[in-house]
Amino acid sequence: MIVMNGANILLEMLERYNVKYVFGLPGETSLALYEEWEKYNEKIRHVLVRDERNSVYMADAYAKIAFQPGIVEGPSVGSTYMLPGIAEAYKSATPLIIITTDTPLGSEYKNVLTSIDQSGIFQKITKSTYTVYSISDLPLIIRKAFRISTSGRPGPVNIRIPSNVLEDNVKDPEIYSQNEFSKYPAIRIVDDEEKIKEISEMLMKAEKPVIICGQGVLYSQAWNEVTELAELLDIPVGSTITGKGCISELHPLSIGVVGGRGGSSFSNSVVNDADLIFLLGSNTDSANTNYWTIPSKNKVIVHIDISFEDLGNVYKSINVVGDIKAILRKIIANTKKIQRTAWRNEVNARREKFLNHIKELKEKDSNYINIPKLIDEMDKLIKDDILIADPGIGAISTAAFYKTKYSGRRIIFNYGMGGLGYSIPASVGAYLASRKHIIVLTGDGSFNFSVGELETIKRYNINVTIILFNNSSYGWIRAEMMLYHNSKYFDTDFSPIDYSKISEGFGLKSYIIEKNADIAPVLTESFKNTPSLVDIRSITEDRLLLPVEHWINKAKENKNNDFIY
Repeated sequence: MIVMNGANILLEMLERYNVKYVFGLPGETSLALYEEWEKYNEKIRHVLVRDERNSVYMADAYAKIAFQPGIVEGPSVGSTYMLPGIAEAYKSATPLIIITTDTPLGSEYKNVLTSIDQSGIFQKITKSTYTVYSISDLPLIIRKAFRISTSGRPGPVNIRIPSNVLEDNVKDPEIYSQNEFSKYPAIRIVDDEEKIKEISEMLMKAEKPVIICGQGVLYSQAWNEVTELAELLDIPVGSTITGKGCISELHPLSIGVVGGRGGSSFSNSVVNDADLIFLLGSNTDSANTNYWTIPSKNKVIVHIDISFEDLGNVYKSINVVGDIKAILRKIIANTKKIQRTAWRNEVNARREKFLNHIKELKEKDSNYINIPKLIDEMDKLIKDDILIADPGIGAISTAAFYKTKYSGRRIIFNYGMGGLGYSIPASVGAYLASRKHIIVLTGDGSFNFSVGELETIKRYNINVTIILFNNSSYGWIRAEMMLYHNSKYFDTDFSPIDYSKISEGFGLKSYIIEKNADIAPVLTESFKNTPSLVDIRSITEDRLLLPVEHWINKAKENKNNDFIY
């Protein structure tokens, strides 16, 4: 006979699911868990963070790189702080197990300090939320959480464990795991074989087809199949901003990012002229499609996705449900090699013209930091690094100007919700999942949301270089105001801050870039001496014509001469 308490059962089950890291911080309701954790810390490393929101961002990035569910734990009092991170994971389909402890059952009606209806709060932003009423149910609920989080459209699942359940004892608990759900995709679902054959025929008959990959391709780990199919059928491949990595962007069939954020005049023109859009793993949201204009709604669209909710949601399309990697393998088996010389030559001519334009931008001399030049110098230093970019200058310029050398998950954007402050904590999770050099591109608006995690970065000696665009404003909102509110903006600016001094206070190496001549030597030095922060004295987005389709269209309409690009 074996007697175990709830905390012991939880940790034993996590070990059975091959969990290596749990991100979180202690509280009064989790004391019993921490008492047992000391015995497991060699097997399951607890990563102490400075803010519960950031623990979820760390787990989110870990899950994206490791292809395992990210695990988060937090006390009752911290549960509401987790909401931004859980919402991001839910919208972007990241598998997470969110473990929250709570005050004892039955005490919630007595106004016990920190008690709140966690399940009610999490219900709308998780796939499921479970309260453990009895210690004997704990192993079953943990198995259910992993199963639901990793199957179908992945996502976060909450397990709420009252502190008395952690302390209770039970004889001979049902301790076992379902190992196929310890990673994702857990089970690869495939739609009807006849439908797949019809799709194969359509792809071969089209004159000007284009493949557009969303983030679902990366979740499915289908980048090799995308490349193989593109080469087999001579089809150009673009990606949404979050699907970047579906194919090496140095591949001759890659057209880079398409759509409203990070898409170029070149890539979007190819989509506009295509006669068939093969859409893989995209939720067709407003940002990826520039408010559903790229592609236009009159196109013939074939949509493959694991999510019934997203299939044909906005576009009238021919829908195939299932795992992208598995379905592409079926399509490849049903197709023959063909060449589309005329279409390929047309695309290549447009690409050459566009690349010449980018070259001119990189060589442009000015008294402000040249963003394409910065990305180019960064690219020269990147080998097997992983990039994480917050919304703003970092995300859009990286999406547009940086070309991924390899296929696979090498870059992370948090465009589920697009909130500020993601990339700095995410660097911790990405590093622990990969042990590679992490490059963060963030803005000063985002930095102030997560500055406390610089201490976490230093404590765990995370191999990260933080590139910070310092323009003393919420630049994206400022640009939106300038473009859409008669060139006026209100309350978007804040006091200038020397972020290099702040980072030094946390023990990071710090550098400043104030002119273009500093870019190459400073980046080289900062990549060698990590953890480090590079404070780039930038200008605001309203003076930069970043590759955001509706900004460019509005600037042309207004003949706005304030834009530099």
